[in-house]
Amino acid sequence: MHQLLRMIKMRFDALVIGGGITGLFTALDLSLRGFRVALVERGLIGGGTSGKMHNLIHSGARYVTNDVESATECASEGKVLRRIARPFIRETGGLFVDVDGDDEFYGEFINGLKKTGIEYRELSREEALKIEPRLSESVVRAVWVPDGVVYPLSLMTSVAVAAHDNGAIIGQFLKLEAFELRSDKIERAVVRDMVKGELLRLEADVYVNTAGPWVGEVAEKAGVEVSVLPTAGAMVVLNGLLNNLVLNRLRPPSDGDIIVPFNGHSVIGTTASLVESIDELSFSDEEIQFLIEEASAMVPDVKRYGVKAVYGSVRPLIKMGGAGGREVSRKFEVYRHDKPVNMVSAAGGKFSTGRLMGESIGNVVARMMGSSKESRTREYVLPELREPRDFADHNLPLIDEDAHFVASLSSTSQGLASDNLWIYSLALISLMRLHRQKLMRLD
Repeated sequence: MHQLLRMIKMRFDALVIGGGITGLFTALDLSLRGFRVALVERGLIGGGTSGKMHNLIHSGARYVTNDVESATECASEGKVLRRIARPFIRETGGLFVDVDGDDEFYGEFINGLKKTGIEYRELSREEALKIEPRLSESVVRAVWVPDGVVYPLSLMTSVAVAAHDNGAIIGQFLKLEAFELRSDKIERAVVRDMVKGELLRLEADVYVNTAGPWVGEVAEKAGVEVSVLPTAGAMVVLNGLLNNLVLNRLRPPSDGDIIVPFNGHSVIGTTASLVESIDELSFSDEEIQFLIEEASAMVPDVKRYGVKAVYGSVRPLIKMGGAGGREVSRKFEVYRHDKPVNMVSAAGGKFSTGRLMGESIGNVVARMMGSSKESRTREYVLPELREPRDFADHNLPLIDEDAHFVASLSSTSQGLASDNLWIYSLALISLMRLHRQKLMRLD
Protein backbone atom coordinates (compact mmCIF):
# COMPACT_ATOMS: atom_id res chain seq x y z
CA MET A 1 0.00 0.00 0.00
CA HIS A 2 1.19 3.56 -0.74
CA GLN A 3 2.78 4.77 2.50
CA LEU A 4 0.93 8.09 2.46
CA LEU A 5 -2.31 6.12 2.44
CA ARG A 6 -1.00 4.00 5.30
CA MET A 7 -0.26 7.20 7.20
CA ILE A 8 -3.81 8.44 6.75
CA LYS A 9 -5.49 5.13 7.64
CA MET A 10 -3.30 4.18 10.62
CA ARG A 11 -3.33 5.54 14.13
CA PHE A 12 0.22 5.70 15.41
CA ASP A 13 1.64 5.35 18.86
CA ALA A 14 3.98 8.25 18.10
CA LEU A 15 4.25 10.86 15.37
CA VAL A 16 7.73 12.41 15.17
CA ILE A 17 7.93 15.89 13.63
CA GLY A 18 11.34 16.69 12.14
CA GLY A 19 13.75 14.48 10.20
CA GLY A 20 17.15 15.57 11.46
CA ILE A 21 19.51 13.39 13.47
CA THR A 22 17.39 13.64 16.65
CA GLY A 23 14.07 12.88 14.98
CA LEU A 24 15.51 9.96 13.03
CA PHE A 25 17.11 8.38 16.10
CA THR A 26 13.85 8.95 17.98
CA ALA A 27 11.92 7.11 15.26
CA LEU A 28 14.44 4.27 15.35
CA ASP A 29 14.42 4.09 19.14
CA LEU A 30 10.64 3.92 19.36
CA SER A 31 10.29 1.44 16.50
CA LEU A 32 12.84 -0.86 18.17
CA ARG A 33 10.70 -0.74 21.32
CA GLY A 34 7.78 -2.04 19.26
CA PHE A 35 5.80 1.17 18.85
CA ARG A 36 3.97 2.16 15.67
CA VAL A 37 5.88 5.21 14.52
CA ALA A 38 5.63 7.76 11.73
CA LEU A 39 8.02 10.62 11.03
CA VAL A 40 7.22 13.67 8.94
CA GLU A 41 9.89 15.96 7.50
CA ARG A 42 9.02 19.07 5.54
CA GLY A 43 11.91 18.54 3.10
CA LEU A 44 14.54 15.87 2.72
CA ILE A 45 15.77 14.03 5.79
CA GLY A 46 18.83 15.86 7.04
CA GLY A 47 17.91 18.95 5.05
CA GLY A 48 18.06 21.29 8.03
CA THR A 49 20.68 21.83 10.71
CA SER A 50 21.84 18.21 10.86
CA GLY A 51 22.83 18.16 7.20
CA LYS A 52 24.66 21.48 7.39
CA MET A 53 27.12 20.84 10.18
CA HIS A 54 30.92 20.88 10.04
CA ASN A 55 31.21 17.08 9.73
CA LEU A 56 32.96 16.72 13.09
CA ILE A 57 32.38 13.95 15.63
CA HIS A 58 33.43 15.57 18.88
CA SER A 59 35.73 13.87 21.35
CA GLY A 60 34.26 16.28 23.89
CA ALA A 61 37.57 18.08 24.34
CA ARG A 62 36.21 21.35 22.98
CA TYR A 63 33.88 21.71 25.96
CA VAL A 64 35.98 20.45 28.90
CA THR A 65 36.49 23.91 30.42
CA ASN A 66 33.12 25.57 29.88
CA ASP A 67 30.49 22.81 29.44
CA VAL A 68 31.52 19.63 31.24
CA GLU A 69 28.13 17.94 30.79
CA SER A 70 28.31 18.31 27.01
CA ALA A 71 31.95 17.22 27.00
CA THR A 72 31.10 14.02 28.86
CA GLU A 73 28.12 13.29 26.60
CA CYS A 74 30.18 13.84 23.44
CA ALA A 75 32.95 11.57 24.70
CA SER A 76 30.54 8.77 25.57
CA GLU A 77 28.41 9.08 22.44
CA GLY A 78 31.47 9.22 20.20
CA LYS A 79 32.33 5.72 21.37
CA VAL A 80 28.77 4.52 20.77
CA LEU A 81 28.66 5.93 17.23
CA ARG A 82 31.99 4.33 16.39
CA ARG A 83 30.46 1.01 17.42
CA ILE A 84 27.07 1.27 15.68
CA ALA A 85 27.94 3.53 12.72
CA ARG A 86 31.54 2.65 11.90
CA PRO A 87 31.25 2.95 8.06
CA PHE A 88 30.16 6.57 8.35
CA ILE A 89 33.03 7.79 10.53
CA ARG A 90 36.65 8.45 9.58
CA GLU A 91 39.21 8.25 12.36
CA THR A 92 41.33 11.30 11.73
CA GLY A 93 42.16 12.26 15.29
CA GLY A 94 42.40 15.90 16.25
CA LEU A 95 44.94 18.45 17.44
CA PHE A 96 44.30 21.33 19.80
CA VAL A 97 46.93 23.78 18.66
CA ASP A 98 48.60 26.13 21.14
CA VAL A 99 49.45 29.27 19.20
CA ASP A 100 51.84 31.72 20.85
CA GLY A 101 49.69 33.70 23.26
CA ASP A 102 47.28 30.86 24.10
CA ASP A 103 49.53 29.50 26.88
CA GLU A 104 47.43 30.71 29.80
CA PHE A 105 44.60 28.35 28.78
CA TYR A 106 46.81 25.25 28.48
CA GLY A 107 46.78 24.12 32.11
CA GLU A 108 43.03 24.57 32.46
CA PHE A 109 42.48 22.55 29.27
CA ILE A 110 44.67 19.64 30.41
CA ASN A 111 42.94 19.55 33.80
CA GLY A 112 39.57 19.46 32.05
CA LEU A 113 40.65 16.50 29.91
CA LYS A 114 41.80 14.64 33.02
CA LYS A 115 38.56 15.29 34.91
CA THR A 116 36.35 14.13 32.04
CA GLY A 117 38.51 11.11 31.22
CA ILE A 118 38.99 12.06 27.56
CA GLU A 119 42.02 10.42 25.96
CA TYR A 120 44.82 12.85 25.08
CA ARG A 121 48.53 13.09 24.30
CA GLU A 122 50.67 16.18 24.72
CA LEU A 123 52.89 16.90 21.71
CA SER A 124 55.86 19.16 21.26
CA ARG A 125 55.97 21.60 18.37
CA GLU A 126 58.26 19.23 16.47
CA GLU A 127 55.95 16.25 17.01
CA ALA A 128 52.93 18.27 15.87
CA LEU A 129 54.71 19.43 12.71
CA LYS A 130 55.49 15.83 11.75
CA ILE A 131 51.78 15.06 11.39
CA GLU A 132 50.63 18.56 10.35
CA PRO A 133 53.53 20.19 8.46
CA ARG A 134 51.49 23.25 7.44
CA LEU A 135 51.05 24.48 11.01
CA SER A 136 52.07 28.05 11.70
CA GLU A 137 55.53 28.99 12.96
CA SER A 138 53.69 30.52 15.91
CA VAL A 139 52.52 27.10 17.13
CA VAL A 140 54.14 26.31 20.47
CA ARG A 141 52.76 22.81 21.13
CA ALA A 142 49.64 20.72 20.59
CA VAL A 143 47.39 18.17 22.27
CA TRP A 144 46.10 15.12 20.38
CA VAL A 145 42.48 14.02 21.07
CA PRO A 146 40.20 11.41 19.43
CA ASP A 147 38.14 13.76 17.24
CA GLY A 148 36.81 12.29 13.99
CA VAL A 149 34.98 13.10 10.77
CA VAL A 150 31.42 11.95 10.03
CA TYR A 151 29.47 11.63 6.76
CA PRO A 152 26.23 13.10 8.14
CA LEU A 153 23.77 12.54 5.29
CA SER A 154 24.89 8.95 4.75
CA LEU A 155 24.61 8.26 8.47
CA MET A 156 21.14 9.79 8.66
CA THR A 157 20.01 7.82 5.62
CA SER A 158 21.19 4.66 7.39
CA VAL A 159 19.24 5.57 10.54
CA ALA A 160 16.15 6.19 8.39
CA VAL A 161 16.58 2.82 6.66
CA ALA A 162 16.94 1.11 10.05
CA ALA A 163 13.79 2.79 11.37
CA HIS A 164 11.91 1.79 8.22
CA ASP A 165 13.17 -1.79 8.50
CA ASN A 166 11.71 -1.90 12.01
CA GLY A 167 8.28 -0.69 10.93
CA ALA A 168 8.48 3.10 11.03
CA ILE A 169 7.03 5.15 8.19
CA ILE A 170 9.34 7.95 7.06
CA GLY A 171 7.53 10.72 5.20
CA GLN A 172 9.51 13.38 3.38
CA PHE A 173 8.09 16.66 1.98
CA LEU A 174 5.34 16.60 4.61
CA LYS A 175 5.14 19.93 6.43
CA LEU A 176 3.24 20.39 9.68
CA GLU A 177 0.56 23.05 9.24
CA ALA A 178 -1.46 22.78 12.45
CA PHE A 179 -2.60 20.66 15.34
CA GLU A 180 -6.25 19.90 15.98
CA LEU A 181 -6.77 20.01 19.75
CA ARG A 182 -9.60 18.92 22.01
CA SER A 183 -9.52 19.81 25.68
CA ASP A 184 -5.95 19.17 26.86
CA LYS A 185 -4.87 16.80 24.06
CA ILE A 186 -3.80 16.87 20.44
CA GLU A 187 -6.35 14.95 18.38
CA ARG A 188 -4.43 14.96 15.12
CA ALA A 189 -1.71 16.74 13.17
CA VAL A 190 -2.49 18.47 9.88
CA VAL A 191 0.39 18.16 7.43
CA ARG A 192 0.76 19.34 3.86
CA ASP A 193 2.07 17.12 1.08
CA MET A 194 4.58 19.58 -0.38
CA VAL A 195 4.56 17.76 -3.73
CA LYS A 196 0.80 17.66 -4.38
CA GLY A 197 -0.27 20.47 -2.08
CA GLU A 198 -2.84 18.27 -0.35
CA LEU A 199 -3.57 18.33 3.39
CA LEU A 200 -3.37 15.10 5.39
CA ARG A 201 -4.62 14.47 8.93
CA LEU A 202 -2.50 12.09 10.98
CA GLU A 203 -3.49 10.64 14.35
CA ALA A 204 -1.20 9.45 17.14
CA ASP A 205 -1.23 8.88 20.88
CA VAL A 206 1.93 10.96 21.38
CA TYR A 207 3.32 13.80 19.26
CA VAL A 208 7.09 14.31 19.39
CA ASN A 209 8.53 17.69 18.43
CA THR A 210 12.12 17.29 17.17
CA ALA A 211 12.02 20.17 14.71
CA GLY A 212 15.43 21.58 15.58
CA PRO A 213 15.52 25.38 15.27
CA TRP A 214 11.80 25.25 14.38
CA VAL A 215 10.94 23.50 17.66
CA GLY A 216 9.47 26.70 19.09
CA GLU A 217 7.37 27.26 15.97
CA VAL A 218 5.96 23.72 16.16
CA ALA A 219 5.28 24.06 19.89
CA GLU A 220 3.44 27.33 19.30
CA LYS A 221 1.01 25.53 16.99
CA ALA A 222 0.03 23.43 20.02
CA GLY A 223 -0.30 26.49 22.26
CA VAL A 224 2.89 25.93 24.27
CA GLU A 225 6.23 27.69 24.46
CA VAL A 226 9.68 26.18 24.00
CA SER A 227 12.33 28.87 24.25
CA VAL A 228 15.35 28.36 22.04
CA LEU A 229 18.19 30.64 21.06
CA PRO A 230 18.48 30.41 17.25
CA THR A 231 22.22 30.68 16.70
CA ALA A 232 23.61 30.74 13.17
CA GLY A 233 26.93 29.17 12.30
CA ALA A 234 28.82 29.74 9.05
CA MET A 235 31.26 27.26 7.50
CA VAL A 236 33.77 27.97 4.73
CA VAL A 237 34.85 25.18 2.36
CA LEU A 238 38.34 25.77 0.97
CA ASN A 239 39.37 24.87 -2.55
CA GLY A 240 41.62 22.05 -1.41
CA LEU A 241 42.83 20.04 1.58
CA LEU A 242 45.53 21.43 3.84
CA ASN A 243 45.19 19.39 7.06
CA ASN A 244 45.16 15.69 7.93
CA LEU A 245 43.59 15.91 11.38
CA VAL A 246 40.79 18.00 12.82
CA LEU A 247 42.48 21.20 14.03
CA ASN A 248 41.18 23.22 16.98
CA ARG A 249 42.65 26.38 18.44
CA LEU A 250 43.67 25.70 22.04
CA ARG A 251 41.59 28.44 23.65
CA PRO A 252 38.04 28.81 24.98
CA PRO A 253 35.51 28.01 22.19
CA SER A 254 35.27 30.95 19.81
CA ASP A 255 34.67 31.80 16.16
CA GLY A 256 36.95 30.50 13.43
CA ASP A 257 38.80 28.02 15.61
CA ILE A 258 38.14 24.68 13.84
CA ILE A 259 39.46 23.29 10.54
CA VAL A 260 37.96 19.92 9.51
CA PRO A 261 39.42 17.74 6.71
CA PHE A 262 36.49 16.50 4.64
CA ASN A 263 36.47 14.80 1.27
CA GLY A 264 39.46 16.55 -0.22
CA HIS A 265 38.64 19.95 1.26
CA SER A 266 39.28 21.80 4.49
CA VAL A 267 36.16 23.19 6.19
CA ILE A 268 36.62 26.20 8.46
CA GLY A 269 34.11 26.82 11.22
CA THR A 270 32.29 28.33 12.76
CA THR A 271 30.50 31.46 13.88
CA ALA A 272 27.81 31.81 16.54
CA SER A 273 25.51 34.76 15.94
CA LEU A 274 21.90 35.20 17.00
CA VAL A 275 19.39 35.41 14.15
CA GLU A 276 15.79 36.56 13.92
CA SER A 277 14.80 34.64 10.78
CA ILE A 278 15.62 30.93 10.67
CA ASP A 279 14.52 30.51 7.06
CA GLU A 280 16.41 33.47 5.60
CA LEU A 281 20.00 32.76 6.53
CA SER A 282 22.88 34.62 4.93
CA PHE A 283 26.50 35.37 5.77
CA SER A 284 28.41 38.53 4.99
CA ASP A 285 31.76 38.82 3.24
CA GLU A 286 33.10 40.19 6.52
CA GLU A 287 32.09 37.00 8.39
CA ILE A 288 33.74 34.81 5.76
CA GLN A 289 36.93 36.85 5.80
CA PHE A 290 36.95 36.78 9.60
CA LEU A 291 36.83 32.97 9.60
CA ILE A 292 39.71 32.82 7.13
CA GLU A 293 41.80 35.25 9.19
CA GLU A 294 41.20 33.34 12.42
CA ALA A 295 41.97 29.94 10.88
CA SER A 296 45.15 31.28 9.29
CA ALA A 297 46.62 31.76 12.76
CA MET A 298 46.84 27.96 12.92
CA VAL A 299 47.54 27.29 9.23
CA PRO A 300 48.74 30.32 7.22
CA ASP A 301 48.12 28.53 3.90
CA VAL A 302 44.38 28.95 4.51
CA LYS A 303 44.65 32.31 2.76
CA ARG A 304 46.19 30.76 -0.36
CA TYR A 305 43.56 28.13 -1.12
CA GLY A 306 40.53 30.21 -2.02
CA VAL A 307 36.90 29.60 -1.11
CA LYS A 308 34.98 26.82 -2.86
CA ALA A 309 31.68 27.25 -1.01
CA VAL A 310 30.05 28.78 2.05
CA TYR A 311 27.19 27.20 3.97
CA GLY A 312 25.62 27.36 7.39
CA SER A 313 22.79 26.39 9.67
CA VAL A 314 20.93 27.46 12.78
CA ARG A 315 21.50 25.67 16.07
CA PRO A 316 18.46 25.22 18.36
CA LEU A 317 20.31 26.11 21.57
CA ILE A 318 18.48 26.26 24.88
CA LYS A 319 17.87 29.83 26.04
CA MET A 320 19.83 30.46 29.24
CA GLY A 321 19.42 33.83 30.92
CA GLY A 322 21.45 36.54 29.21
CA ALA A 323 24.03 34.22 27.64
CA GLY A 324 24.95 34.76 24.01
CA GLY A 325 25.28 32.12 21.31
CA ARG A 326 28.88 31.15 22.06
CA GLU A 327 28.34 31.01 25.84
CA VAL A 328 25.20 28.87 25.75
CA SER A 329 25.57 25.21 26.74
CA ARG A 330 25.34 22.55 24.03
CA LYS A 331 23.37 20.28 26.38
CA PHE A 332 19.86 19.17 25.48
CA GLU A 333 16.50 19.05 27.24
CA VAL A 334 13.41 16.90 26.71
CA TYR A 335 10.11 18.51 27.74
CA ARG A 336 6.91 16.64 28.54
CA HIS A 337 4.27 19.32 28.32
CA ASP A 338 1.50 19.70 30.88
CA LYS A 339 -0.85 20.81 28.13
CA PRO A 340 -1.29 19.30 25.64
CA VAL A 341 -0.58 16.25 27.75
CA ASN A 342 0.36 14.07 24.78
CA MET A 343 3.18 16.22 23.39
CA VAL A 344 6.94 16.00 23.93
CA SER A 345 9.53 18.51 22.68
CA ALA A 346 13.33 18.41 22.56
CA ALA A 347 15.79 21.27 22.19
CA GLY A 348 19.53 21.81 22.29
CA GLY A 349 22.16 19.16 21.74
CA LYS A 350 24.57 18.41 18.92
CA PHE A 351 24.84 16.00 16.01
CA SER A 352 27.26 13.95 18.14
CA THR A 353 24.59 13.47 20.82
CA GLY A 354 21.64 12.88 18.49
CA ARG A 355 21.38 9.20 19.38
CA LEU A 356 21.36 9.98 23.10
CA MET A 357 18.64 12.56 22.57
CA GLY A 358 16.58 9.97 20.70
CA GLU A 359 17.02 7.52 23.57
CA SER A 360 16.01 10.14 26.15
CA ILE A 361 12.91 11.05 24.15
CA GLY A 362 12.12 7.35 23.76
CA ASN A 363 12.30 6.91 27.54
CA VAL A 364 9.78 9.70 28.08
CA VAL A 365 7.40 8.39 25.41
CA ALA A 366 7.66 4.83 26.72
CA ARG A 367 6.66 5.99 30.21
CA MET A 368 3.73 7.92 28.73
CA MET A 369 2.64 4.74 26.92
CA GLY A 370 3.02 2.60 30.05
CA SER A 371 5.81 0.53 28.49
CA SER A 372 8.83 -0.85 30.34
CA LYS A 373 10.76 -1.70 27.16
CA GLU A 374 14.24 -0.21 27.17
CA SER A 375 16.17 1.54 24.42
CA ARG A 376 18.21 -0.64 22.06
CA THR A 377 19.93 1.97 19.91
CA ARG A 378 23.12 1.94 21.99
CA GLU A 379 23.90 -1.54 20.65
CA TYR A 380 21.91 -1.61 17.39
CA VAL A 381 24.38 -1.67 14.49
CA LEU A 382 23.14 0.53 11.66
CA PRO A 383 22.85 -0.94 8.15
CA GLU A 384 25.71 -0.19 5.80
CA LEU A 385 25.02 1.65 2.60
CA ARG A 386 26.92 0.40 -0.40
CA GLU A 387 30.37 2.00 -0.28
CA PRO A 388 29.11 4.99 1.74
CA ARG A 389 32.29 6.98 1.28
CA ASP A 390 31.66 7.06 -2.44
CA PHE A 391 28.87 9.43 -1.44
CA ALA A 392 31.28 11.82 0.28
CA ASP A 393 30.80 14.50 -2.38
CA HIS A 394 27.07 14.29 -1.82
CA ASN A 395 27.39 14.89 1.92
CA LEU A 396 27.81 18.57 1.16
CA PRO A 397 24.93 20.54 2.69
CA LEU A 398 21.68 21.32 0.94
CA ILE A 399 21.57 24.61 -0.93
CA ASP A 400 18.72 26.83 -2.07
CA GLU A 401 18.72 25.76 -5.71
CA ASP A 402 17.74 22.26 -4.56
CA ALA A 403 14.17 23.41 -3.93
CA HIS A 404 13.48 23.99 -7.63
CA PHE A 405 15.07 20.66 -8.51
CA VAL A 406 13.00 18.80 -5.92
CA ALA A 407 9.78 20.40 -7.14
CA SER A 408 10.38 19.46 -10.77
CA LEU A 409 11.65 15.98 -9.97
CA SER A 410 8.82 15.22 -7.57
CA SER A 411 6.08 16.43 -9.90
CA THR A 412 7.29 14.20 -12.73
CA SER A 413 8.03 11.11 -10.64
CA GLN A 414 4.77 10.35 -8.87
CA GLY A 415 4.44 7.02 -10.65
CA LEU A 416 7.46 5.78 -8.75
CA ALA A 417 5.69 6.48 -5.48
CA SER A 418 2.52 4.51 -6.12
CA ASP A 419 3.71 1.27 -4.53
CA ASN A 420 6.48 2.25 -2.17
CA LEU A 421 7.11 5.80 -1.02
CA TRP A 422 10.30 4.73 0.72
CA ILE A 423 11.96 3.43 -2.43
CA TYR A 424 10.92 6.68 -4.11
CA SER A 425 12.41 8.68 -1.24
CA LEU A 426 15.74 6.90 -1.44
CA ALA A 427 15.85 7.47 -5.19
CA LEU A 428 15.09 11.12 -4.60
CA ILE A 429 17.89 11.39 -2.03
CA SER A 430 20.39 9.86 -4.45
CA LEU A 431 19.35 12.19 -7.26
CA MET A 432 19.47 15.16 -4.90
CA ARG A 433 23.04 14.35 -3.95
CA LEU A 434 24.13 14.11 -7.56
CA HIS A 435 22.37 17.38 -8.30
CA ARG A 436 24.01 19.08 -5.34
CA GLN A 437 27.46 17.92 -6.37
CA LYS A 438 27.02 19.60 -9.76
CA LEU A 439 25.77 22.82 -8.22
CA MET A 440 28.65 23.03 -5.77
CA ARG A 441 31.28 22.96 -8.52
CA LEU A 442 32.66 26.39 -9.18
CA ASP A 443 34.96 25.56 -12.07
